[in-house]
Amino acid sequence: MRKKTVEIAQPKGKLGIMTCGMGAVATTFFAGVESIRRNLASPFGSLTQMGTIRLGKRTDRKAPMIKDFVPLAGLDDLVFGGWDIFPDNSYQAATNAGVLNSKDLDAVRDFLEEIRPLPGVFQRKYVKRLNGSHVKRGKTKMDLAKQVMEDIQAFQANSGAERMVIIWCGSTEIFMKPGPVHQSLAAFEKGLRSSDPGIAPSMIYAYAALKLGIPFANGAPNLTTDIPALQQLSIENRAPICGKDFKTGQTLMKTIIAPGLKARMIGLKGWFSTNILGNRDGEVLDDPMSFRTKEESKLSVLEYILQPDVYPELYKDFYHKVRINYYPPSGDNKEGWDNIDIFGWMGYPMQIKIDFLCRDSILAAPIVLDLILFMDLVQRCPEMAGKGIQEWLSFYFKSPMCAPNLYPEHDLFIQLMKLKNTLRHLRGEQLITHLGLEYYD
Repeated sequence: MRKKTVEIAQPKGKLGIMTCGMGAVATTFFAGVESIRRNLASPFGSLTQMGTIRLGKRTDRKAPMIKDFVPLAGLDDLVFGGWDIFPDNSYQAATNAGVLNSKDLDAVRDFLEEIRPLPGVFQRKYVKRLNGSHVKRGKTKMDLAKQVMEDIQAFQANSGAERMVIIWCGSTEIFMKPGPVHQSLAAFEKGLRSSDPGIAPSMIYAYAALKLGIPFANGAPNLTTDIPALQQLSIENRAPICGKDFKTGQTLMKTIIAPGLKARMIGLKGWFSTNILGNRDGEVLDDPMSFRTKEESKLSVLEYILQPDVYPELYKDFYHKVRINYYPPSGDNKEGWDNIDIFGWMGYPMQIKIDFLCRDSILAAPIVLDLILFMDLVQRCPEMAGKGIQEWLSFYFKSPMCAPNLYPEHDLFIQLMKLKNTLRHLRGEQLITHLGLEYYD
C-alpha cells in the first residue's frame, strides 16, 4: 500500500556550496564534479548518482535510480565557494595536495582557478600543527561569526544561488568536551561575545550557517554541532545538521566486517588498527590532542556494533587499539592495517588481517557530494527540515549524530536500510523489511 507522499519543493535554481577548508577533500570534490559535468569522469562512489532503490516486492523488479526517485539538485546547478587559512586557489591547493594527477587537474584547471578561498576562522590552539596566514581578524568570536555570515550572504548574491549548504572539510581540532557555554543558545552567544575558549572555529562556522537557516554538515570528529546550543539553533531556524567525521578508510572496513562477525556469533579477542598517511590530515593528527579527537571517533564503533553488554561471552573486554602515524611519503594514499583476533566453535582461535591501501580524499569526495544533495533535499522538505539532526545520514559518518539519550547506529548495512527507507517514506512508498513471507502466501 502506498502512503501519502511527503511534501518536497522542487530544486529550482542554483545550489550554493561552501566548504570550510579547501584542502585535499574539498578540491578533489570540486575537480570531480566538474570532470563529471564535462563527461571526463564517472561519479563512482556516489550513492546519489549511481545507486538504485528497490520499490515493492522483489518480483516487481522495480528499482529506479535514487536521483530519479527523489528530487535532488542536478550537478549542473552546483556552484562552489568557501574558506581556507591558506590563500591558494583550488587548482594550486589541489596540486599541493597531490591527490589527482596533473592530467586530470589540467582538464579542469580553468574552473578550479576561479574558486578562491575567503580568509578562514583560525586559532592555532585548536589545530596546533598548522599555522595559516589567510585568516580573519576580529575583536571577539562574535565578530568572526558575523564576518562568516557576511561571506555567505555575499557568495549567495554573487553566485545567484537560490539555496545553500555548508560543509566542514577542514582539519581535526583538539579534543574538547561539552561545557557550560555549549548548553544553551543564550550561553553560546554570550560566549561568542566574550570569546570563550570553549568555542572552536568549527562551531563559529556552524553558528553562522545555522543562524542564516542554512544546513551544516560536519566532516571531522570535532565537537561542533553535537552540542545543545547549536542543536537548538538548528531546530529553531529549520536548518538541518548531520555529522560527524566522514567514514572513509579503516572505519569503513570495521563497519563492514564487525556486523558480519556479530551476525555469525563469532567472538572477538582483540582488534589492532594502525594507519600511515602523509597528507595535511596526517600532519594535524600528529598532534596528540587532535589525535585524541580522532581516536574517540574510531574507538566507539566496535562497542556499539558488537554490544558486549548483550553478548559478554563473545565481546566482553575485547582489546581495541588504534594508531595513526604521520608518514609524509604516503601523501593522500593512506594505508590502514588491521589485525583481528577472533574465536569460533569450542573457542578455537582464528585471525583476520586487512591491509587497505586507500585514497582518503577519493573516498571522501563522493560522501561530500551525497551529503550536500541530501541536505539540500531535507531543507526543501517541511517535515524533515525542522527536526535538526538527520540521523538517516549516519551511513556517511564514523561518529553518527543521533537524538539525545539514543545510541548511534554504526552497522553500515542497518545505516543503508535506514537511509533508503527514509527516501521511501518521503515518496510514499512501502518500507522494505526483508521479511519475505508475502512471497509464499
